[in-house]
Amino acid sequence: MIKDYGSQKELRAFYDFCIVGGGPAGITLALHLAGSGWRVVLLEGGGHEYSENSQSLYKCPSTGLDVYAEETRLRYLGGTSNHWAGRCRPFEPSDFSVGPPVHLPGWPIAFSEIERNLPAAMDILDLPPHAGFKAMNATLDGADFEADRFLLSPPTRFAQKYAKELNETEGLDVFINCNCVDLEFDSKTGRIGTIVVSDYQLHRERVTAGQFILATGAIENARQLLNSESLVAGGIVSKDGFVGRCFMEHLNVDLGTFILKDGQDGDSRQYFTTDAFVKEHGSGKGNVTASLVSEVKTYGRMAAIKTFFENLVCEVGGEQKIEFITRFDCPGDGVLGTLIEQFPNPDSRVSLLEDRDALGMRKTTIHWELSPADRNTIKSIGLEVAKCFAETGLGFVRLEECVYDASLPLKVSPHAHHMGTTRMATSPEFGVVDENCKVFGVENLHVAGSSVFATGGASNPTMPLLQLTLRLADYLNHQTGPVVGRYS
Repeated sequence: MIKDYGSQKELRAFYDFCIVGGGPAGITLALHLAGSGWRVVLLEGGGHEYSENSQSLYKCPSTGLDVYAEETRLRYLGGTSNHWAGRCRPFEPSDFSVGPPVHLPGWPIAFSEIERNLPAAMDILDLPPHAGFKAMNATLDGADFEADRFLLSPPTRFAQKYAKELNETEGLDVFINCNCVDLEFDSKTGRIGTIVVSDYQLHRERVTAGQFILATGAIENARQLLNSESLVAGGIVSKDGFVGRCFMEHLNVDLGTFILKDGQDGDSRQYFTTDAFVKEHGSGKGNVTASLVSEVKTYGRMAAIKTFFENLVCEVGGEQKIEFITRFDCPGDGVLGTLIEQFPNPDSRVSLLEDRDALGMRKTTIHWELSPADRNTIKSIGLEVAKCFAETGLGFVRLEECVYDASLPLKVSPHAHHMGTTRMATSPEFGVVDENCKVFGVENLHVAGSSVFATGGASNPTMPLLQLTLRLADYLNHQTGPVVGRYS
């Protein structure tokens, strides 16, 4: 049953599983575990709808490149599935078999460990079974790019789709407006004994469970761990450790513009790097989308409106925020957009500020930066796609100078795909969680979601994070650890 913790403080004395975060990963995990007979509590910090009270807790400045951390996340039941666009592309075997060209390992699990849960993840996201991920268009000539392939979810809104199950599943309690503000670690037992929760009036209570799972997104998962003084005191979290490090995004780079040759149709085209390309260039993967831009008239009333809007935005200092949503200039016949892989980089990270939010937790800041290996990926993709356009007879590409000159600032914006801050690894030397998503050094704390991604590939993260969540649910449901009993 869904209850508002702000008015109904009816937590049980003990749960088998306590899940923090009511987004796609948290809801999926809660329903699977409760459906297997366990006593489960799902805690969501927001309410049923968007509220400034909750959303303000997502304020998070960034340095280096701008992440737009507040604008790209939603803090209420259903999480960012409430504004997800629905694009789904599967990981590939090479994402798991080939490590990144940096001083960090790739995935510690085989591709088969995620692939086996693809049909179930597709069902959760309302994707047609056996549809296959079909090519969107014809490929470019040569061995460098193939036609991209993906499916579009309706998109699935988790709070709406699973409202009945969240209210009626036996053994499952769901509390909204219930914020986790501390993880209490006992170094003698090596376990989380309780977590502290709070409503917006600062009424606090402890939740006791056999197992705890963080499922609050890549920024907040790291924040929860970093904010726990007992985890810091116990040596689980340290300044030099990996918690918060290797923040990854998919890169939306302005590669440049293109002009189609006469006789070419104006349909949008999407291309994806091949494994051969990645091997040859030592690069990451990426999608390139070639889209025509309708001419924007700049005379008459339209000119006056455009000038007024630009001036207004600049006067209030919001030009960068608006540019993230739309561009004022539309040069050429078409533009080349991307969704490019970023490699794990320890210097790209989530860390804490001294300032505290309304609930008393230390606020976060993000330093998002690219490595030379990332610039090599961008340059390689840009140069080769321009070459392929010309050799195929499709048209001509004019690349942005910053694409091939790494000394120039890059024109890049995020895709709101936050990954990697609690990365999966074989040891704490390279990550935060083990192959079963358990935090190193803590017997009963797991992490769900894209924060565990060892590498991000160039696939939208929602579907693969659900594949990993289903894998975690299976592990927790069958492991012989300290879970004490099933609901009866």
